[in-house]
Amino acid sequence: MKYINLTLGTLFSILLIVSCGPAKKSSESDKPSEESTVAETVEKYKVYKAPASQAYPEATLALEAPAESTLDTGDVTFNFSVTNYELGVQTSDAAERGIANSGKGQHIHFIWDNGPYSAHYEPEFSKNLEEGQHVLLAFLSRSYHESVKNQNAFVVQDFTVGSPTEAQPFDKNGQHMFYSRPKGTYSGKDTEKLMLDFFLYNTSISEDGNKVRATINGEEHMLTDWAPYYIEGLEKGELTIKLEFIDKDGNLIPGPFNSVERKVTLK
Repeated sequence: MKYINLTLGTLFSILLIVSCGPAKKSSESDKPSEESTVAETVEKYKVYKAPASQAYPEATLALEAPAESTLDTGDVTFNFSVTNYELGVQTSDAAERGIANSGKGQHIHFIWDNGPYSAHYEPEFSKNLEEGQHVLLAFLSRSYHESVKNQNAFVVQDFTVGSPTEAQPFDKNGQHMFYSRPKGTYSGKDTEKLMLDFFLYNTSISEDGNKVRATINGEEHMLTDWAPYYIEGLEKGELTIKLEFIDKDGNLIPGPFNSVERKVTLK
């Protein structure tokens, strides 16, 4: 019994000494380290390459009308031929993507002068054209707005509308980037994951070559694969996305559409 009492007393003394020892300063115990602070301030959202989609290597898009490149101002009918691709149906993996999807199905993205695209679910439609030198990019799109990126699934054509005084023909031999997604306003579940998609013409990108620099709310991301990218973890509100098509040294590649900035709203 004496041995047990001595052990308990010793333990009590040790605990008393520890509890009465000098307290740590708040700067040592409560202040987060520099590393933990950095960890909390970065990676507010993530950008990553989207899973591969069905490629549709045999799909084609061709412009049937207008047949001329010089047009009058006003309403003009555009008519496309589509083969090996069905407009107006849901893309097979649309439900698995978890991104905004059109209930009207697959369609044509019609991009005029690199402005926000209009989606068309029939191959024929009309557009009201203003005077000027204009450039059309049209490509086949999956129902969730991802472009089909094969060499026959798009059309690039420049038009002279009316009698512009400063017509500058589009350089089809140049290297060009066009903006596609994200676009407009997203709400509800569609705000959780956005798709960033762009279209390249007459060029390519790689880790040691040309690149697309995406600046998302002030944060830069270098994109080195011609593929759609997903953005997750964004806060609600206004989103600013700037895409720049740059060479291996970080210089902007000449072209009318190789630097573009868009505003997107998440609510």
